[in-house]
Amino acid sequence: MTSTSFDSLAIACAVGIMSGCHASIWGMYKDALHEGFGLTTFARSIMIGAVVAMVIQAILHLPLPGPQALVLLFGLAYGAERGIIEIWKTFFRDEDQSKYFIPMQFSIRGVPVANAGARIAAGFGCIAVVVLSLAVVARLDSGAATLSHLTRAGLAGLVVGMLAAAGGSWKDAPKEGFEIVKFFRSPMMTVLYACLLAQLTTNYLLIAVAAIGYERATAETYKTFFFPGKPRGKFSGKPVLYPQMLRQRLYFVPVYAAICASVIACAAAAL
Repeated sequence: MTSTSFDSLAIACAVGIMSGCHASIWGMYKDALHEGFGLTTFARSIMIGAVVAMVIQAILHLPLPGPQALVLLFGLAYGAERGIIEIWKTFFRDEDQSKYFIPMQFSIRGVPVANAGARIAAGFGCIAVVVLSLAVVARLDSGAATLSHLTRAGLAGLVVGMLAAAGGSWKDAPKEGFEIVKFFRSPMMTVLYACLLAQLTTNYLLIAVAAIGYERATAETYKTFFFPGKPRGKFSGKPVLYPQMLRQRLYFVPVYAAICASVIACAAAAL
């Protein structure tokens, strides 16, 4: 390993830590009121973010620390980490669901599937759908030659946005009802981010994954910090068991704000 490759992996690790820390903070900010603060849970996204960022860098050899590469890698690490965590929690983790209003495990019409084998099989089915969808997106690199680069980027964003919307609706709608505005929020945001990321790369697979990463970061920031008094849907109607976290969670806000400001500054330089 040359010093340059080591430096790029170290930078990628730092970017992954930032993306994972961003996800950990918004997750903790509301969940800790109901579940308490768990160091292992908090560190989980940080560690996964660091690992996936280094793997991505080892595969793609992005020109770090250039601002364009940093912006792209942050979105890729965020999207990959969120995908890993959500699939694991939904299909492969066994957890008591009675503490939730909206089940976090795979459910049918709001009722958790108790059979672990059925959940795991559904999980592999979900993974297959995601992989197939991303394979279709990757074909945009060589296909659809009559379409402009921006149009193909928008299509890539639309595909992953619809996947996110469908998954969210499957989970939330049986308990909260179907809201058409909420359903199309993710596709609209991923299309927007995909069009912005199209200024940085012509690889539509990278555009799609990074777009869903930025969509998740933006949506959760909005829901968490613009409506701090509203519990996350999964804890709707549930009691606050750890009121001390109302104060303690504020210590993490400066770190969260610093990460957001760094990404925005980097994006401004890149675009």
